Amino acid sequence: METYTIRPIAFVHRNEAKQGTTAEMKNSISEITLAEDIPAEAFDGIETFSHLYILFHFNKIGHADFIYKGHPRDNKSFPEVGIYAHCNQRRLNHIGTTRVGLLERRGRTIVVSGLDAFDGTPVIDIKPVFDDFTAIHLRQPAWADEIMKPSR
Repeated sequence: METYTIRPIAFVHRNEAKQGTTAEMKNSISEITLAEDIPAEAFDGIETFSHLYILFHFNKIGHADFIYKGHPRDNKSFPEVGIYAHCNQRRLNHIGTTRVGLLERRGRTIVVSGLDAFDGTPVIDIKPVFDDFTAIHLRQPAWADEIMKPSR
């Protein structure tokens, strides 16, 4: 199987002493600062968007933790489903993605709300959210609604 090298373009900074659950983290503020070798101009114009997609690496998960099937949030009251049918971090490539609100740009740093990534997490890409791409009707199982209740 072919492999790829992906390097961080930025890093997450969070002030909370406790990282919290995903739902708690979705209601918090984080800073994302560009890696040393990426110039601030890479963020030029980003402040004109209200929301961004942040792709990041689950760098605190070991490769032995990968699963093909399991219960969402390890909660046995939810059905057992394949790894690609829920948002568990124990994925083969350990890549996460979150849509965040962009609050502010400060030079090489952007301030965002709703990022469910830990302090020090490497960011592998940032993409603006375009309205035309988000006009969709979603379908999801009831257990997914249950998981997200605390963050609504």
